[in-house]
Amino acid sequence: MRVLGIDPSLQSSGFGLIEDEAENLEAIVYGVIKPDRAASFPQKLNDIRTELERIIDLYSPQEIAIENPFYARNVKTAISLGQVRGAVLIAIASRQRQLYEYSALEIKKAVTGYGQAEKDQVQRMVKILLNLEDDRMPLDASDALATAICHTYHRRISFDWKPGRKTGKS
Repeated sequence: MRVLGIDPSLQSSGFGLIEDEAENLEAIVYGVIKPDRAASFPQKLNDIRTELERIIDLYSPQEIAIENPFYARNVKTAISLGQVRGAVLIAIASRQRQLYEYSALEIKKAVTGYGQAEKDQVQRMVKILLNLEDDRMPLDASDALATAICHTYHRRISFDWKPGRKTGKS
């Protein structure tokens, strides 16, 4: 099963695709989508949507997991992030893929065992779990891979898992 994880952000949206086969996880591709800083806000949103659609078309993930932000530092940031999420959700819906959402706490706990882990701790565990030695991996990409890993773990342990559920157990 191919799972695409997404860590949405206006400046640097992380993406990470993993293959979950026979209880073994393997990174297929990961990186960041960085719209041109000089582009208008609507153009940045369109660039994120377009690039995600291209990634989905190219790698054909069966399911997509996204980090669902619980809070933002200020109202302007929250609104901006909401609009970025909207562009991401449109890309996913346009390609008719199943969407699953996880909080940052759920993702960190699934990957590190500790819901308050720092980004560098998450990145180290992602590298260990996926057997990667990339010293230049962007934090946004490792967060996206962590989101995909979280989803695969939820799928594995959810005995009552059904397509369309947003999270593992209720």
